[in-house]
Amino acid sequence: MQGKPYPSDVADVEWTFVVPDLAVVCEDALQRVHDLREIYTAVRWLVRMRAPWPYLPSDLLPWTAVYQRTQRWLAAGVFEAMVHDLRSLVRLPEGRPPAPTATVLDGRTLQSTVESGARAGYDG
Repeated sequence: MQGKPYPSDVADVEWTFVVPDLAVVCEDALQRVHDLREIYTAVRWLVRMRAPWPYLPSDLLPWTAVYQRTQRWLAAGVFEAMVHDLRSLVRLPEGRPPAPTATVLDGRTLQSTVESGARAGYDG
């Protein structure tokens, strides 16, 4: 890491879990300029602080590099794969199947305003 440690920094155990999903290209690929762990740490900082991209601290990576890599991860479905893997890891020790077999849906109807017009007020 380049600067001081942050509470949102990635622990070694977590990094071991997420790195297979994040490594879309080889470690020594020419297009890889920044370390994946530093990029993931920067993304965690942004999410944790609920900050816009340009507010990324200067001792982390340039926000444009973090944004670009994050968009690639989103397009590749990396975070969905992590959630799927994590769900399986939580369910299997409890003797449950890796994927849920049921879903609970909840809905809520809110009163609309007159300004909303005809498109509001219908609850299908």
